[in-house]
Amino acid sequence: MEVIHERCAGLDVHKETVVGCLRVRERGQIRREVRRWATTTAELLKLGDWLRQAGCTHVAMEATGVYWKPVWHMLEGEFELLLANPAHIRNVPGRKSDVNDATWIADLLAHGLIRASLVPPGPIQELRDLTRTRKQLMREIAQHKQRIQKVLEDANVKLASVVSDVFGESGRRMLKALSAGQTDAWQLAALRDGRLSASREILAGALQGKVTAHHRFLLSQHLRMIDYLEQTIRDFEGQIEVVIAPFRSAVANLVTIPGISATAAHVIIAEIGVDMSRFATVAHLRSWAGLCPQLNESAGKIMSRRLRHGAPWLKTVLVQCAWAATRNKHNYLHAQFVRLRARRGPQKAIIAVAASILSIAYYLLRNQMPYRDLGALYFTRVDQERTAQRLARRIKDLGYEVQIRKAA
Repeated sequence: MEVIHERCAGLDVHKETVVGCLRVRERGQIRREVRRWATTTAELLKLGDWLRQAGCTHVAMEATGVYWKPVWHMLEGEFELLLANPAHIRNVPGRKSDVNDATWIADLLAHGLIRASLVPPGPIQELRDLTRTRKQLMREIAQHKQRIQKVLEDANVKLASVVSDVFGESGRRMLKALSAGQTDAWQLAALRDGRLSASREILAGALQGKVTAHHRFLLSQHLRMIDYLEQTIRDFEGQIEVVIAPFRSAVANLVTIPGISATAAHVIIAEIGVDMSRFATVAHLRSWAGLCPQLNESAGKIMSRRLRHGAPWLKTVLVQCAWAATRNKHNYLHAQFVRLRARRGPQKAIIAVAASILSIAYYLLRNQMPYRDLGALYFTRVDQERTAQRLARRIKDLGYEVQIRKAA
């Protein structure tokens, strides 16, 4: 097998140790040297000196949790680094050890058999940390809201049955008063906003429950946590605005896509970056994101076409944007959803729309241009004859006769 890199190294990274295998080809002979270091900064500097003195040009390592990141940062800029997906470079079963793993990675790297994972530059990594933490904080808020609902049900307070948003302005005032010790249902109902559809009598009936001191304590603590988390999210959003500043033009182009908000644009840039040359084609990006069917076929039989996990932080946002885009009937994405829903169902149709949004984002970021919609009648224009036949069949199903003739 052809040797691509004559001087390279494979690293098996763990929490406290790093095992490195240096692979050098000299005069047709292969020489390997294996050493072990701790993951402290001083030890990682020694690792870099060792690789530098040996004339190493390429270094590969597995993506093991977050433990690879400090090693990557210490070696970045001095060597050509490759981050490998552990599932793609798995060794033969029964031969696993730290030394064997490092040697196996070095051998694969030498022959060019490692497909590098996406490692964005520093500013994109910072943005990714911020957007992911913001989403986790929002999930925590949702959990506290669910716990408040459980407390209200336990106290037989049926506020959620008569108010669409328990945590709106009116609902929050009532919850805070309830946690502060207010027990009069009519006094609580008087805190309603004028825009609330439920009357004061209905609210008073729903708010009349058996609220104990234990319930009030739980409500106050959950409400306090929600207020704190919401303030933390506002702080994160302020920092995101600072970090996203160099990518303002990319955000401005992305928000022209139907369904894409500024928050969604931040997440897209944080997950895929702005340099689309990292992906050979748009199909590679869709595959990396897990928005295309997997290939699982044997003996001419298709085993599965289920989606891979891909990039879960990106995929969930794209699906949410796809649902938002389909609510507007005057764009291409809604026409695509309606066309596919009739044949494949809503779930597969919405995944196809999410893949289309990602494809559009790829070209907008690559070409640095805003989105130009093809229009809701795009599929009708490109396939007029089939559309006419389909409409004629629907008219016949209603019991009428129809004859299609081209207009002059």
